[in-house]
This record gives sequence, structure tokens and C-alpha cells, in this order.
Amino acid sequence: MTTENKENLKKLAAALLPEATLSIEEIVETYPPRKLSKDAIVTRIAPSPTGFMHIGGIYAALIPERLGHQSGGVFYLRIEDTDKKREVEGATELIVNSLKAFNIKPDEGQIGSNREIGDYGPYKQSERKLIYQAFVKKLIEDGDAYPAFETIDELGKITEQQTAEKIAPGYYDKWATWRHKTTEDAFAALEKGLTPVIRLKSTGDLQKFILIEDLFKGKLRLPENNQDIVILKSDGLPTYHFAHLIDDHFMGTTHVIRGDEWLASLALHVQLFRKMNWELPKYGHIAPIQKLDGTSRRKLSKRHDPEANVAFYEAAGYPAEVVIMYLLNLANSGFEKWLNENPNEKLENYKLSIEELKKGSGALLDLVKMDSFGKEYIGRLSAENMAALALRWAKKYDDELAGLMEYDMNYTIQILNIERENVKARKDISKWSDVRSQIGFFFDSLFTKQGINMDELAGCDLKSVKEVAAMVAEKYNPTADKEAWLQNMREISVELGYAPDAKTFKQEPEKYKGNFGDMAKIVRVLLVGKNQSPDLYEVMQVLGAEKVNHRLTSNIWSAKK
Repeated sequence: MTTENKENLKKLAAALLPEATLSIEEIVETYPPRKLSKDAIVTRIAPSPTGFMHIGGIYAALIPERLGHQSGGVFYLRIEDTDKKREVEGATELIVNSLKAFNIKPDEGQIGSNREIGDYGPYKQSERKLIYQAFVKKLIEDGDAYPAFETIDELGKITEQQTAEKIAPGYYDKWATWRHKTTEDAFAALEKGLTPVIRLKSTGDLQKFILIEDLFKGKLRLPENNQDIVILKSDGLPTYHFAHLIDDHFMGTTHVIRGDEWLASLALHVQLFRKMNWELPKYGHIAPIQKLDGTSRRKLSKRHDPEANVAFYEAAGYPAEVVIMYLLNLANSGFEKWLNENPNEKLENYKLSIEELKKGSGALLDLVKMDSFGKEYIGRLSAENMAALALRWAKKYDDELAGLMEYDMNYTIQILNIERENVKARKDISKWSDVRSQIGFFFDSLFTKQGINMDELAGCDLKSVKEVAAMVAEKYNPTADKEAWLQNMREISVELGYAPDAKTFKQEPEKYKGNFGDMAKIVRVLLVGKNQSPDLYEVMQVLGAEKVNHRLTSNIWSAKK
């Protein structure tokens, strides 16, 4: 490049970017290398504030957060808000609050819509405009980038012609019109009041390949990037490709962990780092969360799948810890074994394995499996903790249930404590929205609304039901211990013509109406409304003699056969 060309490019860069007065030396001084151990990982989550928080975003945050923290490194939150047309008001705060809700804690970055911590900020890309422009200016001066003044219509015609010729679309080779223009052409366009984008002058060749080791996918062979991509938009803000290059370098990112959708851009990003002569971070691309659609898998959709939105899990009442358990299990198949062996350990103590992540071919969302984690987690809570957490959820999502629970918290705790102190604790609640269906019958207003499902008593004639109800009501002793209660119930069953146990009934079925279990089923359905409940003795103890008597002597008359 001649001295004259250098001067012309310098003048052009100054004309294109008059606000770019920040020097590269100042930038380098502002962001010194981090002082960490050689094994420490510096990684990040870098979402765009364009709408609701996807469960895949929590998954994509959890993995780098764990890898960063378990290595003694840094995990930070960067907001990539350079696409102002797609930005949604309040989305940054939603991102911050979602991470907090799932106990994913950035060491640096945004902690509110306009608040941040850390020495490598700003962590909002829109506030780093002059940093990006300083490097774009340098690329223009060096002849590695140039302005392009095409209109949207002109770019559309290029695409139409490429389609007609059945060649790859894009801005490259002869189609990169402004790449072949002179600085005089650029000045003339500026004088006309035209506003350009700035494009990278690519040196890539599709016939050549780059070799790179992906953290999770292993060795990759990718064709070089030959596109002259936009690095600075007409509004003066960078594209994602250029902004992430600058930020990851100066924020000291060692590992970029992101979704598979960015794999197609990896060759470009490698080219950008090499163009700047900067050390390339390690890249790891994780498969998206999928769901079964019939017999085939597909990516979890923001538009079609409510469970894609993290708000779905809060509304359903899944404890945040349960969601994290499930996501850790998606990431590492060995997590469940660790959890079973360490049920009381903090989840933060689980060491995520990159080797296990390599085995993943696509995480499949399975709410049944999440429910099983929920039952295990909630099953280990004390009745007091469970009542407090269930009430907090109900106050937001089920006012009626919340009012009943809060009216007598001692009663609520007694209900939730049934079978909780056994060797095998009760595990019938997987999420807080299950509470109404599992314990609602303890509250008279909900029991009346629910009614008695007499289909549960198929094969029992109404006369026998009335006889059982009347005698149990008459002879129920609320002060009896469980052994005495059980003996009393067996005596009632024999008096009413039932066998005292299944074995006796099986030997001479013609002698009996049924066995003791059949009689107990009648009592359970009349008290609970269905044939499934916790231990019947404990249910009757918590309900109390008055409720037991009332339900046995009143509700059966409205039952329909």
C-alpha cells in the first residue's frame, strides 16, 4: 500500500467515523489481562434482550457458570443489545431476574436494567459503541474493511440474480460491489448524504478449510468464510459477529459456550480473531433442548411450546432447584447417580464434566422426568418449609388455596406432615400446582366443590356404602393409636360381612361381601373423594373427629350411582 493510499484511507476512516476518537492504546490500558490461574476458565452468557427468557437460555447459562466457577474462574453476564429494532422493553431486567431465580450467579455484568458490577464493563454492548468504532476505524485505515452504500433494493437485486444463476447468495467476490470502489467513490457517496455500512474485506476461500477443536463436538473441518460481512451497521453499532470479537478479547473470555445455531458462524469468528492477531478462545457448541413431536425430535419452539418459556415453570410451581437438577441431568448423565449418593449436598458442589457434555446429541425435554426430580426434592423438605414455599406460590397463582392454607398454618403443616417422617417419606407432590389436587380435600370448601367420585366405588351397592359410613362414624375413636384403630376397623369390617384380610377372602369368597381393603376403600372415598390418599389413619387424625363424622354421615346422600 502506497503512502498516498494510506493517507486516503485514514481520511476516509475519519470521515466515516467522526466520533471514533478513542485510541486503541487507551482501550488496551483500560482492559488489562486478568490475573487468574492458568486453569481458570473465564466464560459468559450473552443473551439479547428481545423477549421472554427461554429455558434453553437457562441451560446455556448453567453450563458456563458451572465450568467457570468450578475452575476458580469467572462467569459474567453481557447484554448484547446492538439490534435496537428487536429489543423489547424490560427484557434485560427479565434476563437478570431469571438468572437470579435459578440461582445462576454472574461474578460480573448486569445485575439490573441499569446496574452492573465488574472491572471489564460496560457489559451492555450499546454502551461500548466507541470501543467497537475504534477498531473498525483501524481496519478501514489498514485496508481490511470498507464502506458499502447499497440500498436494500440493490442488495435484493443481487440476491435475485444469484438465485437465478443458482449460485450461493451473499456479498462476495464480484458481488461485493463496493469492495472494488475507490476512496473517491466513497467520498462522493458521503457528499450525497448516503449512509454506509462497514464491511470486512474477507480473505477467505470456500475451497480451503479451517481445522478447529470444539469443546463438545471434537475436531471440526469447516470451509473458510468468503463473505464480506457487515461489521458496523448504518446506525454506528456493530453486528454480533464483530462485537463479540472485541468483547470476548478484552473481557478475557477463555471459553465461549453457546448454542448450536452459532456453529455456522464459527469459521467467520475464527477469521476475525486471526485478522486481529488475537488468541482464539475455546469454543463449545451445545445441542438445543428438543422435544418429541410424534416420533421425531424437534427444537423447543418459542412460538408453539409453552414450556419453552421459563415463566411456565414458575407458574406450574416447579421449585427452581428442581429445574436446575433436571438441566444438570440433561448436561451430564452421571448427575442423577451423584444426587442419589449425595441427597443433602448443595447442587453447586456437583462438578460438571466436559467429557459427559461431549456425549450429548440433543437434550430431550421430559416433564415426567422433571416431575420425578420434583417428588424427590419436595419429599426431602420439612412440612414447615414445604408449607411456606407452597403458600408463597399459591399467593401468586391460586388465591383460594392460599387463603385456606394461611387461615390455619398449623393445620396446613399437619396435613403436609402426613407420612413425612417415615423411613420412606411421602412423595406425591412434584410441583406446587399439585398441592390443590393432593391436599385440597382437607379443606371443606374444596372438598364440597370437588365432590365424591362414586365411580371409585364401582361394584359397591349404595346400601353397603351407607352401612359402612354409619358404623365407622359411630365407632371411630380419634384418641386410639394406629394399632388400636386398625383393630377397630377390622372388627367393623367383620361385623358388616367383610373378610378381615385378603387371604381369608380368597379362601372362601362366597362367604363375604369383600375383604377389609374393600371396606377401607369405601371409607377413604367418602372422606377424601377418591381412592388415593396418604395413610388413612393419619388422614382421619388430621381431619379430626368432627369432619370425619360429618363426611361419613352427610355427603353420601348426595352421591349418585
